[in-house]
Amino acid sequence: MNPAEKIEPRGRMTARETRAVLAALGAEGAEPRFVGGCVRDSVLGRPVKDVDIATPDPPEQVLALIQRAGLKAVPTGLAHGTVTAISRGRPFEVTSLRIDVETYGRHAKVAFTDDWEADAGRRDLTINALSCTPDGRLFDYFGGLEDLRAGRVRFVGDPRARIREDYLRLLRFFRFHAHYGRAAPDPDGLAAAGELAPEAANLSGERVRAELLRLMAAPDPVPVLDLMAARAILGVFLPDATDTAALAAVLEIEPDGSAPDALFRLAALLPADLAVGRKVARRLRLSRAEQTQLLGLLEPPDAALGSDEKALRAALYRRGGAVLAAQWRLAWARLGPKQRAARRTNLNAALAVAAGWQPRSFPLKGRDARARGVPAGPRVGRLLAAVEAWWIAEDFTPDRAACLAKFDELAA
Repeated sequence: MNPAEKIEPRGRMTARETRAVLAALGAEGAEPRFVGGCVRDSVLGRPVKDVDIATPDPPEQVLALIQRAGLKAVPTGLAHGTVTAISRGRPFEVTSLRIDVETYGRHAKVAFTDDWEADAGRRDLTINALSCTPDGRLFDYFGGLEDLRAGRVRFVGDPRARIREDYLRLLRFFRFHAHYGRAAPDPDGLAAAGELAPEAANLSGERVRAELLRLMAAPDPVPVLDLMAARAILGVFLPDATDTAALAAVLEIEPDGSAPDALFRLAALLPADLAVGRKVARRLRLSRAEQTQLLGLLEPPDAALGSDEKALRAALYRRGGAVLAAQWRLAWARLGPKQRAARRTNLNAALAVAAGWQPRSFPLKGRDARARGVPAGPRVGRLLAAVEAWWIAEDFTPDRAACLAKFDELAA
C-alpha cells in the first residue's frame, strides 16, 4: 500500500548510530523500516526508547551487510530472522520480514519474505503492525494508525487465532491497553481473552513476569487489572493478588516525576505475607535481587506509622530510608479508606523523616574491643551489640569517646 502520511522520526531514530545501521542495511538497495515501539511513540509524540528495524533481506544477508559496514553483528536468532547490530555501543534488533508457516505456542516455523503487508499480518496488534521509513513515510496495513490515535487496542484479524498462536498475546493485549488504551476495551479481544485465559496458565514464569511488570509500569494499571479480575483472568497469572484498592492508594502518593516502580506496585497487589511473596517470586521466576526486594516490601515496617521521630530514626538506621519509606507507603495503602484519611498526617511525617535521614555509622569496631583487652570471640560481638543498642536508644548522639566509655562499663 502507499503510505498514508508522514511522521517525524524522534529521538534515537535520528541518532548517528541509527543512521549507520540503516545505511548498512540499505547498501544494496533494500529499504529498511522502523517497526514497533519507536513508531508508536513517534506518532504519539512520546519519548522514543528502543529502536527496532525490519528489512526485506534474509538474515544471512543482513549479517553480511552489517559486517561489511564495519559494525558488529550478533546472530541472536537466525532461524527466526533476528540479528542484533551494534553501532557505537548501542544494540539494534534487526528482523527479516517473515510469514508463519506453522505456529505452536511461543515458537513458530517461519519463512522469509519481502512482502511488508504479509509480515505485518503476523503481528499481534494493529498498533504493532505499523512501520515507517527512515524519512518518516508511514505504512499502515490494518488500521493501526487510527486505532493508536483513538486509544484502541485491537488484534490483527481474529483475536482467538492470534492468541492461540502465542498465549502470551493475551497478556500483551491488556498490557498495551494499560499503556495506550483510552477507549473502551475492544469487545472481541476481551471476549477472546476471557475464553482462552485458562489455556495461558502454562506460560513460563519468565514470560509472564516480563509482561506483568510492564503492565504494572503503566501510568495507571488499576482499571486494566480490575478488568482482568472481573473476567477471572488476573487470577490465572497472579492467583494470590488481592483487590486493587491498596495499589490505587499507592498511586495517589507516588512521588511526582518518579519513574513507576513495577515491583513495588506488584507488592501492593499482594497481602503482607512473606509465604505468599516467596510463592509469587517462584512462580514469576524473579531474580534473586527482585525476590529480596519483594520480600522486603512485604515485611512489616520496623516502626509503625504514628511512632515518635526517635523511633522512626532507629528504624531508618536498621532498614535504610528507601526500604522503610516504601514499607510505610504500603502499610498506609493497606488500611481502609477512613483509616488512610486518619493516618495520612502520620504517613507524611514519617516520609519527611525518611527524606531527611542521613545514614549513621556505629563508631566502634571489633579492633576497638581487642585494643581494650577483650580477646576475640563471641563476647566481643555481644558487647558491641549492647553498646550499639544503647547508642541507638540515645538517638545516635553519643560520640566515639562516649561509646568507648560505655564499652568499658559493660566489659568491666
